[in-house]
Amino acid sequence: MASQASLEKMQLRQSYRNVWHTDLMSTIQADFPYCCLSLWCGPCVSYMLRKRALYNDMSRYVCCAGYLPCSGKCGESHCPELCLCTEVFLCFGNSVASTRFMLQDEFNIQTTQCDNCIIGFMFCLQQLACIFSIVACIVGSDELREASQILNCLSDFVYCTVCACMQTQHKVEMDKRDGKFGPPAVMAVPPVQQMSRIDQHVPPPVGYAPQSGYGQPYGYPPQAYGQPAYPPAGAYPPSGYPPAGYPPSGYPK
Repeated sequence: MASQASLEKMQLRQSYRNVWHTDLMSTIQADFPYCCLSLWCGPCVSYMLRKRALYNDMSRYVCCAGYLPCSGKCGESHCPELCLCTEVFLCFGNSVASTRFMLQDEFNIQTTQCDNCIIGFMFCLQQLACIFSIVACIVGSDELREASQILNCLSDFVYCTVCACMQTQHKVEMDKRDGKFGPPAVMAVPPVQQMSRIDQHVPPPVGYAPQSGYGQPYGYPPQAYGQPAYPPAGAYPPSGYPPAGYPPSGYPK
């Protein structure tokens, strides 16, 4: 049941249309000091970002943000700070990914193709390094063992670098959320002349009923003219009308 819900959530995440304020390639330019801090103190930064993502309300904390089967079963309600510390130090990668999923679900943020390539390259490199290590242990070749160690160091460097960039990306996004780049955009009420006429009140008709083809607006003549009805009673037809001898003889009636 939980795996099905997670699968549906992942499929829903593919339909998100918003994008990150900065992509992974631009995080160093966006906030270089914070990127360095995330590189050297990754677990501490992950703790701060998760707490900030929860709006500093630790009563809402759930282990791995509810995305793993262990979520809600680690005693988070009794001591959320301790549980979060344990998560960021023992499951650092999951803690970074969980904060990322939280922000994506909150703001409908998609992951760009470039970010997907970088994250996918990181995972593939880790798996390749693991395979090389296993093969080196089985074969017992010194050259293969050295190659696996170099590959492991490279995969660890890529992993730490990508995690630092991801955490910087999360921080910049929350800066945007909290209005640190300026007040959030507020939709202004359009002027009266730009508003739709459909919702505006139309006065009731006075005098003539609305006729099609005359080009007169509904409710003409207006009530301000003081004409209760047209023609006025007792004044029609005027005296002397029609003239004598009208209609002429022989005119069909």
